[in-house]
Amino acid sequence: MIDRVITSGTFSLDGGTWEVDNNVWLVGDAREVVVIDAAHDATPIAERVGGRAVRAIVCTHAHNDHINAAGPLAGLTGAPIRLHPADQVLWEQQYGDSLSYEPLADGEKLAVGGVTLQILHTPGHAPGAVCVYAPDLGALFSGDTLFKGGPGATGRSYSSFDTIVDSIRERLLALPAETVVHTGHGDSTSIGAEAPHLEEWIARGH
Repeated sequence: MIDRVITSGTFSLDGGTWEVDNNVWLVGDAREVVVIDAAHDATPIAERVGGRAVRAIVCTHAHNDHINAAGPLAGLTGAPIRLHPADQVLWEQQYGDSLSYEPLADGEKLAVGGVTLQILHTPGHAPGAVCVYAPDLGALFSGDTLFKGGPGATGRSYSSFDTIVDSIRERLLALPAETVVHTGHGDSTSIGAEAPHLEEWIARGH
């Protein structure tokens, strides 16, 4: 039901560029999938999809390294791109007005392969950041909101440490402790593993 493709490229914002490896998540069954965060290179993502229908390309936020393969993958598959509209300014940095997306809403539910994916708006890393919760699978796809070891970075434009902490506290830590957190970069973790460290994160302003 859950598969991962790791792609490599660059993340650019505020005049800086960094080499990054991204997790691209596929959720579905033998017939259809949703792709979460089409990063860097559409070709290996499309190869992993195979002959399955892509019901949506969900962007957890619009930093370029999470959306730069969304356009090409949409072209290959015909799938709609979904993004929370609060990230419009970041989307335009990558695509201008050359490519459109269908807005995601907090609480929206997407159905794929017999499971339900629920959209949780979790601003902080970016204004339109979302996490994708799959209660049927006991899984959360956190984008760059929550990692193994703490919150996503908030030191760049359009981000806020206080906001991301509120999002994690109110939206994510309310989920079952056994929920597996599949992140946008690096290793997976769980809600239970990260919850005890919230006050530590706040104290160090991570």
